[in-house]
Amino acid sequence: MALPLSGHTSDRAADGSAAAARNCGRPLPASITGYVWHHSGKHQAGLSILSVMVFLLSIWPLEIQRRIVNDAISSGSLSAIAWLSAAYFAIALLEGALKFVLNLYRGWVSETAVRHLRRTILGLARRGPRQRASREKEGVEIALVLSEAEPIGNFVGISLSEPLLQIGILVSVLVYIAHLRLEFAAVSVLVFLPQMIVVPLIQRAINRRAATRIRTLRGISAGMVDGGAATDDRMQTARIDSVFALNMGIYTLKFGMNFLMNLMNHLGVAVVLGIGGWYVVRGLVDVGAVVAFVSGLAKIVDPWGDLINWFREATVSSVKYRLIESAARQIAAGGAADHSA
Repeated sequence: MALPLSGHTSDRAADGSAAAARNCGRPLPASITGYVWHHSGKHQAGLSILSVMVFLLSIWPLEIQRRIVNDAISSGSLSAIAWLSAAYFAIALLEGALKFVLNLYRGWVSETAVRHLRRTILGLARRGPRQRASREKEGVEIALVLSEAEPIGNFVGISLSEPLLQIGILVSVLVYIAHLRLEFAAVSVLVFLPQMIVVPLIQRAINRRAATRIRTLRGISAGMVDGGAATDDRMQTARIDSVFALNMGIYTLKFGMNFLMNLMNHLGVAVVLGIGGWYVVRGLVDVGAVVAFVSGLAKIVDPWGDLINWFREATVSSVKYRLIESAARQIAAGGAADHSA
């Protein structure tokens, strides 16, 4: 799939969607989902096709591993081992090449969205009427253009293709594991079930801190434009301290969640090795099936972690987009955006 070399076509489509939104009283679509589809709908389709191609390849290395351990090695056929090893490498090479194209395409879509958001905010700022709160407004505009647009744009590139890819890998590997042994698939589900309950709760706490952090940073930007008295300096120092405390709270929640996920993943591997070893001793499964399952569980861990990261980024980006869309409307109307806590 050839990547677009220029953002002009995408920008024209984006400008059209922005104009339509302005006709409805909004300079930007009301939700991040609306922005993603208006700005990059056809590119999301292309990214989705690449994602499907990647996850369809994901289970073949597991089956090749099983066949090498069970069939080729037990039969002692060097040519069979060589052909299976070559097939494993070829599939890995094709999967890696597709991932490279997918990631490059995502990067282009993301950077095009960042550029569009920045141009939109700058255009609104130039056209909007200036009032007494113009300095405060300029501080918010600086934050919007320099920092807040980038994470929103970055999410646009992975908004659909990332969950499609990771869910596809998870489902295909789980189906393959269930084909080998249903009990092994049940262990995989039990490993991830507690995370499905805990992660959304932790993420909501992170979202609240992220929204407060954005508003506080906007206040710092506005204060830098204003300059002023010692009272303002004390307020700025308090805001900086508040951002520090909010960031540390986010780090604690995020890394605590990662710790729990890693602990559950290692527990799952230990349980599988124990059950699998017992089954092998009793002749219920072959060694290749246990090897394939342990590899499959390891292959599930990365997509699951990536899916959690996507969920985290999606919820935070949704909060950030609502703030940036609200600020854009107020800039267009000539008022300063609310950056209070």
